[in-house]
Amino acid sequence: MIGVAARPRIKDVAEYAGVSPKTVSNVINNFEHVSDKTRTAVQEAIDALGYRVNIAGRQLRQGRTGVITLAVPELDVAYFAELAKHVTAEADRRGRTVLLHQTGGVRERELAALHGFGAQFSDGVVLSPLSLLPRDLATRDRRLPVVLLGERSAAGTTDHVGIDNIGAAREATEHLLTRGRRRIAVIGGSVRGRQGTDRLRTDGHREALASAGLPFAEDLVVPVRAYHWQDGARAAAALLDRPEPPDALLCLNDHLALGALRALHEAGRSVPGDLDVMGFDDIEASRFSVPSLTTVAPDKEEIARSAVSLLLDRVEDPEPGAPEDLVAGHRVIVRESTGG
Repeated sequence: MIGVAARPRIKDVAEYAGVSPKTVSNVINNFEHVSDKTRTAVQEAIDALGYRVNIAGRQLRQGRTGVITLAVPELDVAYFAELAKHVTAEADRRGRTVLLHQTGGVRERELAALHGFGAQFSDGVVLSPLSLLPRDLATRDRRLPVVLLGERSAAGTTDHVGIDNIGAAREATEHLLTRGRRRIAVIGGSVRGRQGTDRLRTDGHREALASAGLPFAEDLVVPVRAYHWQDGARAAAALLDRPEPPDALLCLNDHLALGALRALHEAGRSVPGDLDVMGFDDIEASRFSVPSLTTVAPDKEEIARSAVSLLLDRVEDPEPGAPEDLVAGHRVIVRESTGG
């Protein structure tokens, strides 16, 4: 038995198997022109010595780090935490490590992911932006692959993965309309400003009303400071104080919806008796609230899988090609808050 170092090297495997280091490399890289006998001998040597491929060393020789950055606004918002879990799992499956960066939705921190540590330590960046301007992405360093999630801050200039926000909100409103609801408030919506997620989902809501022959009431669109529990609770409480309160709440994320449920409970309103409540994102908490929350469920696994795949395609083939805009699936999940 030959002596080997604490961490076996390719030459140790070659000596054990009685072949050249080049042959061992060919087996490890699954080259076709290796006989079955030689492949078996090399694999037995690998197993006997406990050899492991030094992925980091290989990637550094190729000018890569094996690290990708995931930059999201808030990790304590369940949607982003769940998305990060799926991105990390997909990256791990592809032999990559994920560096998480919390931007707080602040433009300077989003820029840092593109021009600071992101460019220095990562092979590419998956970014969910809230504050970047179109020119920020149009003028970025093209040598760093970037895939956007959610916001389409630079349509046509950067790879993007998201859901059909207009279609999803239209389907959500249609569900509430089939329940006989007519005064549907949109918590977290927007009728002005750039075409962000809030505006797109409000537009989908408007389309559903128009298709049903119903007027769009701008005063029932309630912007929020942030998309947190307390913002949903405050918005719902304010709506209940109106002379004509709504009969349904379409909340543009589940945190807002769960906060609204609490405010309705404290006001003595029954859900879904007095009002229907609907959310977006299908976070885990939505299945365990009382009542359980009807919500739009984006396919988070598909979003993660598509984003990582797009990014690594750019990393491995840096020749510029037309940016891709991939649309992941979604579905409405009906639960107790709308009579499910």
